[in-house]
Amino acid sequence: MEKYEGKAPLRSQLRYHGVLNAPHRAFLRSVGLTDSDIGKPLVAVSVAWSEAGPCNFHTLGLAQLVKEGARTGGVSPLAFPTIVVNDNIGMGSEGMRYSLVSREVIADSIEAQFNAHAFDGLVGVAGCDKTEPGTLMAMGRLNVPSIYLYAGSAEPGFYMGREVTIEDVHEMIGAYIGGKATEQDVYDVERTAHPTLGTCAGMFTANTMASIAEALGMALPGSASPTATSSRRAFFARESGMALARLVELGIKSRDVMTFESFENAIAVLMAMGGSTNAVLHLPAVAYESGVKLTLDDFERVGRRVPYIASLKPGGEYVMADLDRVGGVPLVMKKLLEAGLLDGEVLTVTGKTLKQSLEEYRLPNVAQKVVRDVNNPIKPRGGIVILKGSLAPEGAVIKVAATSVVKFTGKAKVYDGEDAAFKGIQAGEVKDGEVVVIRYEGPKGGPGMPEMLRVTSAIVGSGLEKVAMVTDGRFSGATRGPMVGHVSPEAMVGGPIALVRDGDQVLLDVENNRLDLMVQEEELKRRAKDWKAPEPRYRSGLLAKYSSLVAQASQGAVTSPRW
Repeated sequence: MEKYEGKAPLRSQLRYHGVLNAPHRAFLRSVGLTDSDIGKPLVAVSVAWSEAGPCNFHTLGLAQLVKEGARTGGVSPLAFPTIVVNDNIGMGSEGMRYSLVSREVIADSIEAQFNAHAFDGLVGVAGCDKTEPGTLMAMGRLNVPSIYLYAGSAEPGFYMGREVTIEDVHEMIGAYIGGKATEQDVYDVERTAHPTLGTCAGMFTANTMASIAEALGMALPGSASPTATSSRRAFFARESGMALARLVELGIKSRDVMTFESFENAIAVLMAMGGSTNAVLHLPAVAYESGVKLTLDDFERVGRRVPYIASLKPGGEYVMADLDRVGGVPLVMKKLLEAGLLDGEVLTVTGKTLKQSLEEYRLPNVAQKVVRDVNNPIKPRGGIVILKGSLAPEGAVIKVAATSVVKFTGKAKVYDGEDAAFKGIQAGEVKDGEVVVIRYEGPKGGPGMPEMLRVTSAIVGSGLEKVAMVTDGRFSGATRGPMVGHVSPEAMVGGPIALVRDGDQVLLDVENNRLDLMVQEEELKRRAKDWKAPEPRYRSGLLAKYSSLVAQASQGAVTSPRW
């Protein structure tokens, strides 16, 4: 066999070279590897693949293109799968309880397969909300040469002369509930909203995490924005394979790239693009696996200095395909870098600094209205705000990029669970001026912290313009309006949200970062004495296991051993 002469030692050599490893080599030969192949670095291509939805339907083809690029780069690639839970299909059902849980399963399954087979490097191919952070978490945990490839978003649909996305389907259901749309209207927008393979077209969670992967330096510049149907998606697949070969040769590992400064850059891009609140769960989780301490205070600190400049749905007018035509995420990053709002000296998977990579990236010379200049922002501060107060002592999250409401005081309308809230909205129980409180849907209580897009869309679509919502669950990236999620501590562990009663005054004050329950402290103490945690929803299986291990949303809802 050929002897590899790269700069870094290889794990695969210990597993596959030498007389005593003949049985291991025999199995590699059985899948077609030659002496030459076995002598090269052995790299993995993890593939989040499923036919249950459009987001990851096409990823097996991308994996083959990654392997082509890896072979061209001089390494030997082998692919393995990981799971997918499709959020939109699970929305509003028990299936959504498995969504956030799947992030941990994905990270664990990649770790298990990678380490069990002694790979030297990793390209992770993924294309939806939890497959992306799960893949990045595994990369941080493994700390090996790694690169992320996004599977791409769908093209937007068109309905009644305007661009539409899956968000419009959910809101049309709200309009139907409110008597403002017919069943035929729902069917018509359903047929047009998501016309191609790929993830949701707006700056929802999938596109947010893809953009963040670029900002972290873990994905090739420009690779987040091409649609799933674009030929450039195939280009980036091959290039990612070749880039991994260079990372293996240079010995550049994931933690060399994912530093604290890189996470600050990622938060800056999140804020500038008005990304999903789910990133406030996923970035701390990726940082945790990378040995970096990231807190909610870091989000608020960066958000105060970085303006919101990208007009992307649900808060703006455009979709990811529109951003791609004018320069993609590098356009946003160049504007931030020139304004001194990014650290350009961090290392990226190109093997160069972020500044060097952006200088080499050529933007199209086109007039555009998608991304504003930093000195002419949509809003002077970032698209996400961290709230604290008597209702959320450890923190809560609101997406100000998707609402113009900065202050709201209203009487609480309390529901123990998403289903009860949705039925209440259907029955006309919720009135303007109220704050819908949905509890026992946090990481432990849900379990799995389900998204509330069905409820938020029903509120917005039915015309309840003067209603806010507060929950210890979370939201889809498609959610808009004065909706506060991730309330910590959650109700299941006795957080203040467990003590709220119908009619209590709730104060939302974005400008002062407050979320307060306007009830006297002595009264809350009396209520706390009478409170008793409900029985867990699950006593066995994956959801029970997750509930017993998961941390609070303010800590990224990560799972960790209990010893």
